[in-house]
Amino acid sequence: QVQPVESGGGSVQAGGSLRLSCEASRYTYSSYCMGWFRQSPGNEREGVATIYPSTYAGGEITWYADPVKGRFSISRDKAKSTLYLQMDSLKPEDTGMYYCGATLLRYCSRDYRVPSLLPSNVATWGQGTQVTISS
Repeated sequence: QVQPVESGGGSVQAGGSLRLSCEASRYTYSSYCMGWFRQSPGNEREGVATIYPSTYAGGEITWYADPVKGRFSISRDKAKSTLYLQMDSLKPEDTGMYYCGATLLRYCSRDYRVPSLLPSNVATWGQGTQVTISS
């Protein structure tokens, strides 16, 4: 299977910003929900932000993990088939390997209070992009 390709990671000081990108051309906008996940050494992969596409039922639905609310923003560019994660006011605890993932819409949640998808929903992972925040 074709893997997603993440990019944009790097090393920045606390308070800085990064924008992650995920090439997502194989994930048709209207057929998949998508998300960003991160994993740090010794920890399980966890959801950071997810996005459910706009449909006849309503606009895009986003979800953020509590630690990143107000600092991170997930978006999806239909024309470029790219998923983004804008990360501002970065903290050392944001350090980790960041991955994007997708799953078919029928497996996604439209409830804004919960992630649209979980790591267990993702069939194919990319290599990820490393984010390192120094204090």
